[in-house]
Amino acid sequence: VILMIMMQQIYCSNRTKFAPLHRHLNQYFHSRQRHSACSHYYSVRHSNANTVTIPGFNQHSVRSVSSSSSDGASSTSKANQNDNIWSNEKVNALVSHTFPDFIEFWNRKMYRKVGYSLASLTTAITYMTISTAPYFCQITSPLPAAALTLTTATYFIIGENDMKQNQHAIRRNYPVLGNVRYILETVRPELRQYIVESDMDGRPFNRMDRAQIYTRAKGVDDTIAFGTRRNLYDVNTDIACHSMWPKEVEKSSARVNIGTEEFGTTKQYSASIFNISAMSYGAISDNAILALNQGAKIGNFYHNTGEGGVSEFHKRPGGDIVWNIGTGYFGCGSGGDKRVFDPACFLETIDESGGQIKMIEIKLSQGAKPGHGGLLPKAKITESIAKARKLHYPPLHDCHSPSSHSAFSNSYELVNFIAKVRELSGGLPVGIKMCVGQPIDFAALCKAIVDLNVGPDFITIDGSEGGTGAAPPEFSDSIGVPLEEGLCLARNFLIGANLRHKIKLIASGRITSGFSITRNLALGADLTNSARGFMMSLGCIQALKCNSNKCPTGIATQNKDLMYGLDPEIKSVRVYNYHKRTVNSALEIIGAMGCEDIKELSAEKIMRRVRTNETQTLSDHFPIVPNGCLLDGTAPNKLQTAWDGV
Repeated sequence: VILMIMMQQIYCSNRTKFAPLHRHLNQYFHSRQRHSACSHYYSVRHSNANTVTIPGFNQHSVRSVSSSSSDGASSTSKANQNDNIWSNEKVNALVSHTFPDFIEFWNRKMYRKVGYSLASLTTAITYMTISTAPYFCQITSPLPAAALTLTTATYFIIGENDMKQNQHAIRRNYPVLGNVRYILETVRPELRQYIVESDMDGRPFNRMDRAQIYTRAKGVDDTIAFGTRRNLYDVNTDIACHSMWPKEVEKSSARVNIGTEEFGTTKQYSASIFNISAMSYGAISDNAILALNQGAKIGNFYHNTGEGGVSEFHKRPGGDIVWNIGTGYFGCGSGGDKRVFDPACFLETIDESGGQIKMIEIKLSQGAKPGHGGLLPKAKITESIAKARKLHYPPLHDCHSPSSHSAFSNSYELVNFIAKVRELSGGLPVGIKMCVGQPIDFAALCKAIVDLNVGPDFITIDGSEGGTGAAPPEFSDSIGVPLEEGLCLARNFLIGANLRHKIKLIASGRITSGFSITRNLALGADLTNSARGFMMSLGCIQALKCNSNKCPTGIATQNKDLMYGLDPEIKSVRVYNYHKRTVNSALEIIGAMGCEDIKELSAEKIMRRVRTNETQTLSDHFPIVPNGCLLDGTAPNKLQTAWDGV
């Protein structure tokens, strides 16, 4: 009460000093009220008297500062200048994307004034607390004085640090208050995901897609009520055309045999139509790999290792493995900065796997960053990572993954390298992984396969929409062909070169649902891979912190404390559930389309809306070429030109 009386007296005795603040507050709230009422529509009209007119307010005019005449006369007093709330600057501030008015009044001088006022108030309250303690010891508490002292000290520490630093202009110009921007920027992703975004928002995966994965992984009800949430008239909406006579697809139809005897493969592998795509050990954690591989074993589908090598965590559960060999030749190479393929090291890894390695995939490029290498600093190379990659430990240098292979430099050398790896492995299926780029490159590969009569057992087409732990934004956003175009281009080249029956196509890139599996199978894929879908089955919340080693769910991190939250035993069951229910969903869709077998599925049975009042079948959108047309010169001009230009 005493403090309130003191403040009242101070205000009354210094009313003129408080007038500018009073006026600014009135201007701020009054202008915001008017701006809201006119729904962001305004106009400024200057008459000869230099007045400002705001439509919608009975031609309400407010006096403004008149221009000075040549003899220096002024038609407006200082009081009128202070009363002007509709000057050009004020009107522009209402609609421009600048700081709010009250922030622009804040500066270093104002910071010090507020600081001195806080210090004075702290001193006064502290004095009052000490002086009244003998008389009011039962009711006087030192807590307010202590709290205000701490607040004042914190205020000055933050403010002085802001003005001394030279990295952030906002903090330097607006001490203390400027930090609010960085606080809001930090929590913005969480606020957007949990409060702002709708079920159909969010990238790379919206809330509905993520929720579908979570419910299937947990084994709970994944149905929706009250109809679709999607606008089926949006352009690029895909719809499966059902049949009047639905069929039931046999479960055995959901498996595909991979391996071409004509190329020398002696150990064919029966793969599921839905598998775990490449994720390297080091990019994801020990527990994540344990859970993924255990889930793959339960569900009888394969787990791609990624280019980080075959780790003990891949081998411990005993699930089927596809060994991914990248440009660093981890687990099958030797050397320092420039590693080369080492047959002896390759055979050692094959023997150590105990038969778990079912296929080998040679990585040429990755959808999220095609043509880009990588670097693992030696400080991040743990003993387990070094063992999986067969690196020296303690590390002597950084672990480098160049953008291209040292074992081959053209399509013919690549095909011969495939044959060499197949022979060393004892006849395992060997394929390649790539993001489609220039059509002439794929044409050259097909021509080399035709000329040498040897080639890959499978080709994994990774769309540019695919995921990665870390990549330059330009590579993820602007380089590489998306999955559908890349898949159809590869399909047509293989058909045109009469190779499609020998080589299986695997689609990878944002495939998480039964319908996305069905659509890619209809476009020509034999089976599909998913990485982020299975990450979300482990509990990934799309925090987008894969490149920070701070993944909150313990998946994309090597932090032991964060890994602790991921229980491999429980999560492996969720991986299995997600796979099983998603494959079943795909089979139900295919059956509803009137197919008894996956091989009967075609692009003619899926429609795409190309305009709000027009749809096309995917076969119209991505036409299939005649078999062998490249060999007899009758292929479409784009394909034939690329083929002839090799």
